[in-house]
Amino acid sequence: MQIAYYDESGDDGYPKYSSPFFILTALYISYLNWRPAFDTIVEFRRSLKISFGIPIRMELHTKHFLLNKNPDEKLGLSEIDRITVADLFCDLIANLNVKIINVVIVKPRIRNSNYEVLDTALTYSIQRIENDLNPSRNPDQKFMIITDAGRVGKMCHTARKIQRINFIPSKFKPSSYRKEVLSLIEDPLPKDSKESYFIQLADLISFVVYLRSIDITKIGHYPARLPASISPAKIDEWLERLKPALNLQASSKDPFGIVYYPQ
Repeated sequence: MQIAYYDESGDDGYPKYSSPFFILTALYISYLNWRPAFDTIVEFRRSLKISFGIPIRMELHTKHFLLNKNPDEKLGLSEIDRITVADLFCDLIANLNVKIINVVIVKPRIRNSNYEVLDTALTYSIQRIENDLNPSRNPDQKFMIITDAGRVGKMCHTARKIQRINFIPSKFKPSSYRKEVLSLIEDPLPKDSKESYFIQLADLISFVVYLRSIDITKIGHYPARLPASISPAKIDEWLERLKPALNLQASSKDPFGIVYYPQ
């Protein structure tokens, strides 16, 4: 069984919204690898405590950390140190034996005023985990979702729906075909991000993908306090570091497997 941890960057509002993108990141890991990965993360956090003074149990929100906002500014880290920490996190994730799927909803491209942003992003994400697990060939392959508590209600609605009725756009025809999700078990379960290192890792990935989406689409702009040294080249470097963990099959149209909708 796989455990899929979800986090997001940007808001899921539409047609009114505060961010032009909604990024939904899934980081999933086999239950057999969970304990070794958790122990590796704890050791990594101990090393950050020694090298940078970051408390082991302190929740790290990557956006706030890189922008040096409260409470992270109290750490007194330089811009170089904060970027180095992000480098180290990317290297950590790449070596954890996890897989990652990123779905980006580009709101200025939406033409339907009734578009359900979170529902669409989660549907595409679950479909791709399902494709990876391939339950038709591996019926014992299952997964469950753990996410921050804020959106559990909406996510439960979507998860239940696509286990009953699920239409997938065909790559070869203008129509879609029906294929219900078979490998998902249970409703999405809530967990506070401050209590989950895995959700915090998904948060980092989601913010990096958000920054790259600005470059790829030429929509929006970097946050005002983002360090000047975080350039498009640096963002691509982070994704290259993460590449061993990225599910590149999630999208053949993007070198990092990032799914962008609408096209």
